[in-house]
Amino acid sequence: MDIVIDTSALLAVIVAEPERDRIVELTSGHTLIGPGSIPWEIGNAFSAMLKQRRVGLVEAHQGMKIFHTIPLRFVRVDLNNAISIANQTKVYAYDAYFLDCAIRHATPLLTLDRGLKRAALKLSVKLMEV
Repeated sequence: MDIVIDTSALLAVIVAEPERDRIVELTSGHTLIGPGSIPWEIGNAFSAMLKQRRVGLVEAHQGMKIFHTIPLRFVRVDLNNAISIANQTKVYAYDAYFLDCAIRHATPLLTLDRGLKRAALKLSVKLMEV
């Protein structure tokens, strides 16, 4: 089964948040998919953590190294549909990309982001509970 996984769930695994083990358990044996924007979002998250002094440069580089070991299949986003989703659900386009992927590929979404969860429910996108 394919699972759309978002940046919040990936970061939880990378930086060993409390949800890490449950996410690994839920995704084991499944194909993880998402929009091609994921690497940039992960990079942006680490730059924010650096700015906030939550991690050092060595830790950020290690996090990126871990990220690159996660088997992800990047799928094309229908940008027109994503913009319509963003308008309908009042989320940013980056969040709408994940929703577009889940809808078009008929897959559940794995996220820790409350706003994205609300938008998914509004669109009847199946969520994986962590």
